[in-house]
Amino acid sequence: MFSTRTVALLLAAVALVPLGTPARAAPPPSWPESQLVPGVPPGPHQPWQIDTPDQVLAPKVYEPTAAEDAVEPRDAVQGTYALVEYVPLDEAVTRVVCSRRTGPYQRGVERWLKLKVDGKQSTADCTAIRAFQQRQKIKPAIGFAGPVTWARMQLISAKKDPNAREKCPVRTRRVACVDLDRQLTWVQKGTKVVFGPVSMRSGRAVHPTRKGWHTVYWRHKNHVSTLYNTPMPYAQFFDGGQAFHAVYGSIHTTIGSMGCVNLTIGDARGLWGVLRKGDLVYVWGHRPGT
Repeated sequence: MFSTRTVALLLAAVALVPLGTPARAAPPPSWPESQLVPGVPPGPHQPWQIDTPDQVLAPKVYEPTAAEDAVEPRDAVQGTYALVEYVPLDEAVTRVVCSRRTGPYQRGVERWLKLKVDGKQSTADCTAIRAFQQRQKIKPAIGFAGPVTWARMQLISAKKDPNAREKCPVRTRRVACVDLDRQLTWVQKGTKVVFGPVSMRSGRAVHPTRKGWHTVYWRHKNHVSTLYNTPMPYAQFFDGGQAFHAVYGSIHTTIGSMGCVNLTIGDARGLWGVLRKGDLVYVWGHRPGT
């Protein structure tokens, strides 16, 4: 959390930034990941971090004991998966009511809300985005078109038929579909969706989740990364060190994982009950912002 001195310096810096420039006159901004922070100061369950390290190398495969499998991984602390939007640092500090900034997902959010798609923030844009954020309990609801707002829209749109675009191949057996474009995953058997869709977090630019066909080759309910000593609950490995698994932190971050498909505890538990060793996994697309 910011110290009093840090906040004072930030406020002084903000005071020097001219705020009267019309939005239409500003060039479309590029948002380096370091400029966006969680807009709500988190508690001990969610520190000011933007990454949870995952297993990079393939694990040592062994047969877990019955006693080991009987233990369910602990639940995440309440509030861990709250929808906390990433906003510009100065707006997080000063707690603006309605953002004048053009967000990194401006065009996509405008299109989803059926607004004028020009990639520029306007008063009407901010009002509409803010209303959506309030309905979805996204905080802070300041109308900034950030990654959490965008991700929520993708999930809502996919609920009825996640494979409407037919990007995930249909097979008679179970296929776990990993859509990097929309950061969603689901399981289908034939054309029937048997799990999901749910939001997820895939690999970052330098450690992307590998595309194509894979197979679930090892499952470990209470796995812990031997590289980082990091819990990987409900881990289901499908390609080397890449696996579906839960994380004890937000999956809605501006930086991706080290290659794994990160899920909430509840979603990872649900997926564990659906997939089996030998099931197929298909990955396609491109993680936004990478």
